[in-house]
Amino acid sequence: MLKRGLFVGRFQPFHKGHLNAVKFILKQVEELILVVGSAQHSHDSVNPFTTGERIYMVRLAFKESRIDLNTHIIVPVPDVTLHSTWFSSLLSYVPRFDVVFSNEPLTRRLTKEAGYRVEYVPLIRRDIYWATEIRKRMLSGDNWEKLVPKSVADFINLQDGVQRIKDLMQSDKMIND
Repeated sequence: MLKRGLFVGRFQPFHKGHLNAVKFILKQVEELILVVGSAQHSHDSVNPFTTGERIYMVRLAFKESRIDLNTHIIVPVPDVTLHSTWFSSLLSYVPRFDVVFSNEPLTRRLTKEAGYRVEYVPLIRRDIYWATEIRKRMLSGDNWEKLVPKSVADFINLQDGVQRIKDLMQSDKMIND
């Protein structure tokens, strides 16, 4: 078994597809570093939730799924806009790891170029388990809650997250008009 793996996501919001990926990865490694990317962004239509809210969503989902808190480390990491320095910047935020789990082509390329092993993560129903789709459903009033763990849906509702996303979209529309 590999010792420590790394998985990067924005988790806007954390959904059942993410949870499935985490469960798969935890079968491959002893410990997971879960990177909450774009940590400096919040309160915009693509990144509506704060880093703290996203970390809390992850912890709620893990607790609901009975994922042992000793199996992972959650690390917020801000974006680096220069791709050639992204991986070295990432390394400055996280402890050592053995493998990166990602399906995202640029992340895979940068990881390989840095000399690290990269593995695919099986995706389930990517057409619906996709944060962009979930945010669209929030805007349109479609059922989004079934796509996230119950604890995450409850938290988003407690934060009035759907209305926040609607307000942010309205704000973006006014700025772009």
